[in-house]
Amino acid sequence: MSAKAVQKKGSKTKVIKIAGDTALEPVARAGYRFPEGFLWGTATAAYQVEGAASEDGRGPSIWDDFSHRPGTTYGGDTGDRAVDQYHRYKEDVALMKSLGMKAYRMSVSWSRVLPQGRGRSNAKGLDYYDRLVDELLANGIQPWITLYHWDLPSALEKELGGWRSRETAQLFGEYASLMAARLSDRVANWFTVNELWCFTVNSYGNGVHAPGLRLPPGELNAICHNALLAHGTAVRALRAGSKRQVKVGIAENMTVPVPAIETEANIEAAKKAARHLNARFLTAILEGGYPREYLDEQGADAPAVKPGDFEIISSPLDFVGLNMYTPTYVLAADSPPGWKQLPWPRSYPTYNVGWLRFGPSVIYWGARLVSEIWKAKEIYVTENGACCDDVMDPSGEVYDTDRVVYLREHLLAAHRAVSEGYPLRGYFLWSLLDNFEWAEGYAKRFGICYVHYETLRRTPKLSAKWYAEVARTNSVV
Repeated sequence: MSAKAVQKKGSKTKVIKIAGDTALEPVARAGYRFPEGFLWGTATAAYQVEGAASEDGRGPSIWDDFSHRPGTTYGGDTGDRAVDQYHRYKEDVALMKSLGMKAYRMSVSWSRVLPQGRGRSNAKGLDYYDRLVDELLANGIQPWITLYHWDLPSALEKELGGWRSRETAQLFGEYASLMAARLSDRVANWFTVNELWCFTVNSYGNGVHAPGLRLPPGELNAICHNALLAHGTAVRALRAGSKRQVKVGIAENMTVPVPAIETEANIEAAKKAARHLNARFLTAILEGGYPREYLDEQGADAPAVKPGDFEIISSPLDFVGLNMYTPTYVLAADSPPGWKQLPWPRSYPTYNVGWLRFGPSVIYWGARLVSEIWKAKEIYVTENGACCDDVMDPSGEVYDTDRVVYLREHLLAAHRAVSEGYPLRGYFLWSLLDNFEWAEGYAKRFGICYVHYETLRRTPKLSAKWYAEVARTNSVV
C-alpha cells in the first residue's frame, strides 16, 4: 500500500507517513467516542511515589513506621525513596503531557505539611505542593487533590491512637483548611479521603496495612465512624476555607455488585446488595445514617453515634469517585436479604495479584448503581488498572498486552455507562508509574510507565501509548 493512500470511507485505519516509513494510525470507532470534555487522567499517592521521606522537614507517617518494621512488606521494601517524584516532578509532569493527560489525581502527604499532624506547618512541604500544582497547570493538566491516602502522621497515632480518636477527625478538618487556604486559588477539585475500608479495616482490623493492628469489632466500628467524621469535617472545611467555589468528593473503593445475568430481578438484587455491602461507608455517607440491617448485624458492637454526627458525615458532595477493579457477582434470592453473592470459581481469570479478577462490567454497574440508588450528580472512575508481570524486552519495550486488554474492556464498559446517560464524567487510570505497592513493596507493577528501580528511569509501556491514543481521540481504540 502506498504511503500516499487515502483512508476510504468506513475503514478503520488510515495510512500516514512517519519519518519516511508507512505506519497505520489507530482510528477510533465512532460508536465508542466519549462526550466532549470527558476527563482523561492518571492517579498516584504521595507515599507511593514521592520519596524524600526525611527531607525538607517532612515528619514520619504510620507507613514509614510500618514499612520499617520487619516482616510487614515484601522484601522489607519502604517508601523512603519510592520513585522520587519529590525531585522528579517536572519529569513526571512532562511525561503526563506527552501522553495527553488532562488531569492528575495526586495526594498530599499530611506529615509533609504538618509534621506533627497539627500545629505549626512546614513551609518547605507546602512550597513543594505549590511547585507541583504550578507545574501541572503550566502544562495544561488539572490537579485533583486527595487529602488523605493512608499516610497518617506518626505523631497522631502515638499521641491519640490515630483513627481510634475522634480528635483525629477534627484535626483532619484543620489540615483540610490549611490546604484549602494554600491551594484553592489554583485547585478546583478535591477528594477528602481514599478508600475508607483500606485505612480502617485493613489497617486496624486485618493488620495488613499501617499501623498493622487487629482490634476487636467494637473498636474497629468506632474507628470506621471516626473516619466518616473526618471525611464530613473535611468537606465542610474545604468549602469554608477555599478562596473560590470548589468541588468536593470522595474516592471510595465501593463493593460493586454485578448481576451475573441482567434480568430485572437480578438488577434489583444488585441494588439491594450495593446498599448492604457498602453500609458501613458509602451508604452511610450518601443516605445520612447507617442502615438498620447493618446496626442489627453489629448488635452491641455497633458504633456510637453522637447527636449531629450524621449532619457532618452526610455533608453534600459534588461528585463521587469510585475506585473499581473487580466485581462481586450476585443473583436474586427468594429468602432475605433478597440476593446472594456468588463464589469465585478456581478457574476465574485474575491478574498478577490474587484479588484482581477480570470483570470489566464493574465500571458500568458502579456508575449505574451510584446514579440510580443515590442520585449522584457526577461520578468519576478515580482508580482502575491492572497489575501485570511486566518484562522489558532487549529493545527496551514493555509489551503489556494484558494490561491493554484490561483497560480497553473496562473503558468499553465506561462508554456503555456514558451512552446510557449515567453521569460518568472522567477516568483516572491507576497508575501513571510503577511504584511502592504498599505491603507488596516493589514486587507488583500497576504503572503504564515502567520504572527502573535502580536508576528510576521512566519508560512508557505499550499501555501508555494505547492510553495516549484514547486521550487523543477521546475514544476507545
